Amino acid sequence: MFEVVVIGAGLAGSEASWQIAQRGVKVILYEMRPFKMTPAHKTDKFAELVCSNSLRSKELHKAVGLLKEELKMLKSLIMESAINCEIEGGKALVVDRECFANYITQEIFNHPLIKIKREEVTEIPKDKIVIVATGPLTSESLAKNLSELIEIPYLHFYDAISPIVYADSINWEKVFVADRYGEGEGSYVNCPLTKEEYEKFVEELLKAEKVPLHPFEDPKYFEGCLPIEVMAERGKDTLRYGPMKPTGLIDPKTGKEPYAVVQLRPENKEKTLYNMVGFQTKLKYQEQIRIFRMIPGLEKAEFARLGSIHRNTFVNAPLVLEPTLQLKKFPNIFLAGQITGVEGYVESTAMGLIAGINAERLAKGKPLVIPPKETAIGALINYLQTANPKYFQPMNINWGLFPPLEEKIPKKLRYFKLAERALKALQNWIKENSIIE
Repeated sequence: MFEVVVIGAGLAGSEASWQIAQRGVKVILYEMRPFKMTPAHKTDKFAELVCSNSLRSKELHKAVGLLKEELKMLKSLIMESAINCEIEGGKALVVDRECFANYITQEIFNHPLIKIKREEVTEIPKDKIVIVATGPLTSESLAKNLSELIEIPYLHFYDAISPIVYADSINWEKVFVADRYGEGEGSYVNCPLTKEEYEKFVEELLKAEKVPLHPFEDPKYFEGCLPIEVMAERGKDTLRYGPMKPTGLIDPKTGKEPYAVVQLRPENKEKTLYNMVGFQTKLKYQEQIRIFRMIPGLEKAEFARLGSIHRNTFVNAPLVLEPTLQLKKFPNIFLAGQITGVEGYVESTAMGLIAGINAERLAKGKPLVIPPKETAIGALINYLQTANPKYFQPMNINWGLFPPLEEKIPKKLRYFKLAERALKALQNWIKENSIIE
């Protein structure tokens, strides 16, 4: 009988196992807890939520709400559990964490085609179809083995994420496009600050509330990815000689170098998203929004992602992953969850679901599938394929990842139209590829 090995019983591994078994393929699911615990987990339950009991918005005009709707259409076990364990949370999908983990654990344990092995895997089998879904706290031994398989320095252990701004929320009249010293074609959007604006920005930055580190996180940051607030603490001019350096940038409105500048780099080919260069931070989200909107040109900025620094294990997906979530060098090995380079519980679940579907298809000799990039799941996978590997960082689902609509539509309606298009594309894809039998 066909068989797939799944390593890790978090949200992605549990979802992958379920999708495979539901399609008639035997699964051996490895989970090292409780014999070896991670620094974040408290129980031996599958799909334990360790950070929050919220799976974010339920609203269809929010990208993550659409992603959840797609998962429901694909018969996701994680979504089934969330609906069964939902508690009052307004517009967010909030769950009872204990109920949620218990539900998934029982469903996995009771499935006749899933065999559970409570032990640590330190070496990925090369002669089997395998899904690695070990999450952001992958054990040191398994991470070492994975890096050896790839044979390139691809594996990262700390996120240093800068905020990402939607292009259509930038005030283009206050910024200018230029590269330093006039080199290149002008890849960067530059937000110029006067001396007064810069000093006020630094003052507010130093007063802002920060997110406390988890007990398992090392506060000794790498010098190459210091939080901007840590740099500011080293002296009021530190940022002007770091990420806010104005050297070689001439503002065409004044003909001079600004006192300081914030640079934005295109995050995708369509230039719908811009990354705030060097602005990784541990500030609380509301503080980030408040302070970053002090920057000229970003007064009404809308953020596809806010900054963070936290421990994580993820691959440089554009270099090592196929759009089917197979490793390029080992097509029998799939990755799923946050290790692929997505960020968030719902996004991790989606990668587990697709890895599971494709592992089952590989086992049966059927063609592998890739969701349309018009869908939320497909947009995430497309990001993993097309992001610049030089700057690659994990990404949450957001509307900036979707192909733009052909027609111009008012912003209030645009997201509903994108969701409508996505659900139709997913429905056709499911039917054309016999995804649900």
